[in-house]
Amino acid sequence: MLDLIFLSAAQLATLIRQRAVSAEEVMLAHLARIDDVNPRLNAIVQSSPAQALARARAADASAARGEWWGPLHGVPFTVKDWIETHDLVCTAGYASRQGYVPSADATVVARLRQAGAILLGKTNAVSGNEVYGLTNNPYNLAYSPAGSSSGEAAIIAAGGSPIGLGSDSGGSIRQPAHNCGIAGLKPTTGRVPLTGHYPRINVMNDPRTVIGPLARYVEDLALVLPIIQGIDWQDASVIPMPLAEWRLVRLAGLRVAFYTDYQEITPPAEVVHTVHKAVQALADAGMSVSERTPPLVEHTYQITRDYWNRPEPESWEVWDAGETTTLSSLEVEQHLFLWDRLRRALIAFMADYDVILTPAAQAPARPHDADPGHIAYTLTYSLVGYPAVVVRCGTAPDGMPIGVQVVARPWRDDVALAVAAWLEQACGGWQRTGLAV
Repeated sequence: MLDLIFLSAAQLATLIRQRAVSAEEVMLAHLARIDDVNPRLNAIVQSSPAQALARARAADASAARGEWWGPLHGVPFTVKDWIETHDLVCTAGYASRQGYVPSADATVVARLRQAGAILLGKTNAVSGNEVYGLTNNPYNLAYSPAGSSSGEAAIIAAGGSPIGLGSDSGGSIRQPAHNCGIAGLKPTTGRVPLTGHYPRINVMNDPRTVIGPLARYVEDLALVLPIIQGIDWQDASVIPMPLAEWRLVRLAGLRVAFYTDYQEITPPAEVVHTVHKAVQALADAGMSVSERTPPLVEHTYQITRDYWNRPEPESWEVWDAGETTTLSSLEVEQHLFLWDRLRRALIAFMADYDVILTPAAQAPARPHDADPGHIAYTLTYSLVGYPAVVVRCGTAPDGMPIGVQVVARPWRDDVALAVAAWLEQACGGWQRTGLAV
């Protein structure tokens, strides 16, 4: 039973299809694990175990008739509480939404269900929110997963769920993945629909936020992405861009730029060492690597701060932003100019590089009451909308995991996944430790 909780979603799907294990057995193993670890993690905040188990038994009955629901038939999954589900409360961490059950699934949730996956529960968002409180890091309960997809990363790292969905505006998939030692993908902006995300995202106002998968293994990110991507005829920002097969990416010959220092930010030695170890692994695979910082990244925080000072509605239909901006109309126009200038500078830089490698965050996970550190490494690539994967490549002296960020050209999610998969193999990837033993 215990081994089932640490298999990849791809392995679980294969075992269920081969009838080597039942969906009910898989579900029972994960429910038992959640019962064991969640009281210490506070990662799953809404669930219906009886409903999930009934669905698993229905999956087995369907399989016995030779009827398969899809590539994730019988595989459990979890969802960040910012992504709506029609059968579980979705507070998004706000007291005003306690008891609110959406009338429909978010597009991404509906697509995973249609692929045969079974919802385990909703996970805490923004550790320390007013409804559910803190989520603890499974590698050290006194430490934070950080980022708003905190519960998702924590429960996956601890073996309570094989795959999950989070969202990322500046690092909220990638920082928790780094802090919890798992893998997380921020897809290219415009690849995955945001329909059913709360807060509502108006992409013309905020082209940073995306929904993407988290998992212990990169192969599972690659398994989920083609299922959740594509136009849904509701989110007008989605572009029906084909997704290339990540396993067909030729690593040898890829051009990689990497950097560790960022203006006044110098990461600790263990983070720098982990990036250099990853760089060597890429060179060993035949990639061309050079230390180079992209232009204008030093403006990342200024652009992001100005964005935060603009009001944002909570509805797709009605302008209901209650806040007033601290920016003048001229300052808003300047903000958009600087943002576009950064985007133009980065796309010109990517003419010479296929991949950018950076730290996933300034530092490894820290205690709940400590400053989590700068996330400028992830913020930049949210502002330009590029695909980025975080994967564990090292360990800090205190045992906390260290991830690196693999950024690829826009729409080359396949390249980011392929490079991250190589690093996972070369540098170790997710490791059982702490509650993940």
